[in-house]
Amino acid sequence: MVIDFWFDVVCPYAWLASTRIEALAAEAGATVCWRPILLGGVLKALDVPTNPMAAMPEAKRVLQRLDIVRSAAAHGQPVTLPDDHPRRTLDAMRVLVSLPEDEVPAAAAVLFRAYWVEGVDVADRGALAGVLAPVGIDVDAVLADPGCKQRLRDATDEAVAAGVFGVPTFGLGERRWWGVDRLHFLRRALGLPDEAPLPTGADGPPLELFYDFASPFAYLGSTQAERMAADAGSALTATPILLGALFREIGTPMVPLFTFSEPRRRYQQQDLHEWAAWWGVPFRFPSTFPLRTVLPLRAAVVEPRIRDAVFRAAWAEDRDVGQPDVLRGVLDDAGFDGAALIEATERPEVKAALRANTERAIALGVMGVPTFRVGEELWWGQDRVPMVERALR
Repeated sequence: MVIDFWFDVVCPYAWLASTRIEALAAEAGATVCWRPILLGGVLKALDVPTNPMAAMPEAKRVLQRLDIVRSAAAHGQPVTLPDDHPRRTLDAMRVLVSLPEDEVPAAAAVLFRAYWVEGVDVADRGALAGVLAPVGIDVDAVLADPGCKQRLRDATDEAVAAGVFGVPTFGLGERRWWGVDRLHFLRRALGLPDEAPLPTGADGPPLELFYDFASPFAYLGSTQAERMAADAGSALTATPILLGALFREIGTPMVPLFTFSEPRRRYQQQDLHEWAAWWGVPFRFPSTFPLRTVLPLRAAVVEPRIRDAVFRAAWAEDRDVGQPDVLRGVLDDAGFDGAALIEATERPEVKAALRANTERAIALGVMGVPTFRVGEELWWGQDRVPMVERALR
């Protein structure tokens, strides 16, 4: 078996993946094909911002930088995050794509470490030459070959044609996974056993979940909230918020999924189904997306215990929970008085409570759902559940 590994040293998550991919392949009796590409070229080809971090709202940018540090710690790696990240890696990637295949892993490791641990600006030709000289690479000689430019363009174009829209991307045959936090999917596809879960704990810190029924990721994260809290001996508080109001405040598109490139949208569907299978929960993308969720969110303010039933109806049963008649049926089926709950959503104090929840979330730095809060720290995304579990211990 061959694992394709598309990467650019500009990406910290590609760096973390590079420290693990060879060991994973060896465990499975597979080999790794290291595929250097230019991330900016991929993004340009897909007509999306070539500097994703600069395009983020401030709240997301702050959490993104923190996530890089946390992810490095989770992988047991040090990290130095340059203030001027992202730095230009065009010459570095031209060098890597021009090397014999068996020399790429060692050279990539040196470059990744220079960028992400030592803080070297590999955009500087002299600095780049100094980094690669100890591994026997003459940067000036490689870059003097005009063919290096075309090789990188060709490799990047081939990656886009193969469905790559970001790095790190892993390939196994025709299957693709994006992100170092999807290595467990690759493990399973390789036939390897899942990694052992964390041991249970006691007297963990309180856990708060911010959610809106509008998000499939919030649904998936919500399915794990009680388990995480129970395993850590933590108390759970689930806080409904108006995601649309939060997005307006921080400057995020109302439906981020609609802003993704076509390859990323296709992958997102695969990813949602794989996470649902990983957690062992049902999932079905609703035919009425995007969902109107103000009504069920207000109902959740009145009766917090409806959360699981409404999420399941929306994201496993394709029931349009934004419609009063549908929501009433969902609530009745779950053993609640649907008519009474819907009537209660018109009370001014209920509407004010939902607005207050949203304002508090914004003040705390929440920038999407699900967001988990442990102490004063926030984690965004159901794919950060493993980090939340470690924080709760």
